[in-house]
Amino acid sequence: MSERCPTLVIAASDMPSAQRAGALVPAGMGTGDLIDVLVSGPSVPSGSSPARPADIAVALFTSGSTGVPKAALHTHRGLGYKAALMVSVHGLRPGDAVLMPAPLAHVSGLLNGVLLPATAGIPTVLMAAWDPDEAVRLIEQERVSFMGAPPVFFTQMAASSGFGPEKVRSLRLISTGGASVSPAFVDATADAFGCRVKRTYGSTEAPTVTTSGPDDSVERARDTDGRALGDVELEVHDPETAARLGPGAVGELWLRGPELFAGYVDPETTAGVVSERGRWFRSGDLGVLDEQGWLKVVGRLSDIIIRAGENISASEVEAVLEAHPDVRHAVAVAVPDPEVGERVAAFVEATAPFDLAACRDWFAARGVTRFKTPEMVVQLDALPVLAAGKPDRATMRTMAAEHRHRDRPA
Repeated sequence: MSERCPTLVIAASDMPSAQRAGALVPAGMGTGDLIDVLVSGPSVPSGSSPARPADIAVALFTSGSTGVPKAALHTHRGLGYKAALMVSVHGLRPGDAVLMPAPLAHVSGLLNGVLLPATAGIPTVLMAAWDPDEAVRLIEQERVSFMGAPPVFFTQMAASSGFGPEKVRSLRLISTGGASVSPAFVDATADAFGCRVKRTYGSTEAPTVTTSGPDDSVERARDTDGRALGDVELEVHDPETAARLGPGAVGELWLRGPELFAGYVDPETTAGVVSERGRWFRSGDLGVLDEQGWLKVVGRLSDIIIRAGENISASEVEAVLEAHPDVRHAVAVAVPDPEVGERVAAFVEATAPFDLAACRDWFAARGVTRFKTPEMVVQLDALPVLAAGKPDRATMRTMAAEHRHRDRPA
């Protein structure tokens, strides 16, 4: 692009309009038509919209990684507040440009690919379908400087045939979230892309509620998932008793703030996770806060693997795996076992052969207790992911059960 002005770039020009429609282009409308409407269409004068701040703006479906997707309702006020806050938190400025690989129907796609760049007045580049080589090309061509996406997008770009440090030199900030974001991943990605990489925490119900800012240390950005942003309040509670826990204790994360969703479409589902008093949202995520309020997410309640009565955090296992120099990305899931209840199965993307023996040697060398060491290892060219880029744990649990007869534990 010759000028740095608010621009929408849709990376689908090589596809017929009927095929590239997807969630980006309405049926019967070509990419050029959509751009004409967005760029040259009439604006809505301030104060003329019938929408009120408290009105529902959108229903976003959760990823369904741990169950049936749920429709989360967000208001205009909540989304507007979040977009304005994140422009400041990420330090975005004129001259920046965003690449969004996730679908716009996902909270990250809507916030980071539409609302945030519109608020900042910077270009956004949308991809109709994920392709790591195409993403590298777009970063270089459109001088993309910011990306907010799950880890898998960055590991696949770094491993793609077209990747090179000179092609991504415009990037200055990567924001990535999820329980699988390990310090080793942050270091490797920062080295590969030559930019600042930071961890974030959020969900469809409460988008980007913690991260680090431009003035925070590299260590905080790498080793924690950040601290509460704006008016967000964050607490840790005992999952069994609901009692509030102090600094250093692992428990379920409860939160509330202006960006919190208004509820699910199903009121009964809402009542199961949002308290009547104080409107605290019980996230289902496990985490720990330190004395200064810095957060470390350690997994989902549903991702705890219980082996012979011992609780094992999937994210802890994944962090050890990703610290191995050959492992690009790892996911740990439970595989049912009649003797001990569940065993740990590991799925990995690696640059060299990585089998069960190599895994056991690595965990032993790191001093990890035996019961946390994976008892099944499956190496794949690419781990299965959901549409928004999160690991598809349900699929991997099914795959683990199918592989069990091939890699029985000793």
